[in-house]
Amino acid sequence: MIWVLTLYALFASVFTISKTGLENVQPFFFVGSRMILAGVILLAYQWIKQPESFKMRELPWKKLVGLALFNIYLTNVFEFWGLQYLTSFKTCFIYSLSPFVSALLSYFVFTEKLTSKKWIGLTVGFLGFLPILLNETAKEELAGHFFLFSWAEIAVMMAAVCSVYGWILLRQLVKDHGSSPALANGLSMLIGGAFALAHSALVEKWDPTPVYGSGITFIECSILLIAISNLICYNLYGNLLKKYSATFMSFAGFSTPLFTALFGWVYLGEVVTWPFYLSAGIVFVGLLMFYQEELQRDFYKKEPETSTVVASD
Repeated sequence: MIWVLTLYALFASVFTISKTGLENVQPFFFVGSRMILAGVILLAYQWIKQPESFKMRELPWKKLVGLALFNIYLTNVFEFWGLQYLTSFKTCFIYSLSPFVSALLSYFVFTEKLTSKKWIGLTVGFLGFLPILLNETAKEELAGHFFLFSWAEIAVMMAAVCSVYGWILLRQLVKDHGSSPALANGLSMLIGGAFALAHSALVEKWDPTPVYGSGITFIECSILLIAISNLICYNLYGNLLKKYSATFMSFAGFSTPLFTALFGWVYLGEVVTWPFYLSAGIVFVGLLMFYQEELQRDFYKKEPETSTVVASD
């Protein structure tokens, strides 16, 4: 159990490190440069481990480009743009929409059935996000509004949706096309990172680069993000799935916003307000209702992935 908490504490640190990095670099350049470097590292590892998998003409390029577009480019561009205006813990908390979004996509796209208890859990969970979404900081108001929500909140919501769809594409690549996870992720990071760098060149100010000051903090944050998110968490999550069910891992993932709130308070001086605790309590109840049947059935049993855990890339 300690390794599960360690995994989600590491996931939480990604938001704290990203928030720190954004004080020294433009968001799209931050995404693009980091993803390209991470992609090169993953592909180099895959080449050393399994060079025969690099049959470029036989790869499902349409799905790979889709994975790069949704799981890397759109997910991270939306997230990092919103993170400029939101606190780290609010950004992470909005990401907790992922299990609910995954369930809805499975229902509408894959026609999976949902019991009445799951529908109640979904409803309670979605309602639980309202207190924190309606509580805004002065910096968040700078992003502008669309009805009740700020554009920064909407951007992170879109990041959660794109991430879930990206994980669906990755599962299809691995299960239906027999692609190596490392190869699929490495190529998608390389392509998605190139999309983000092109976006940066079009809209961000390069003078001579979109990095402020000496760039040391940017480099440190990039290295930490690649090591933690792209390498350590990727392997640790895979190993934990050998012991725990995907359902339990999804449920335990709700600890990530709590860790992020702690790290944001300690390292960034962010003030954790009462709407966060209210939303956390309500969403926890919703998740408990949604996952209750699976948790009772197979706490330690590995099962087919009917739910999705989404990590910040």
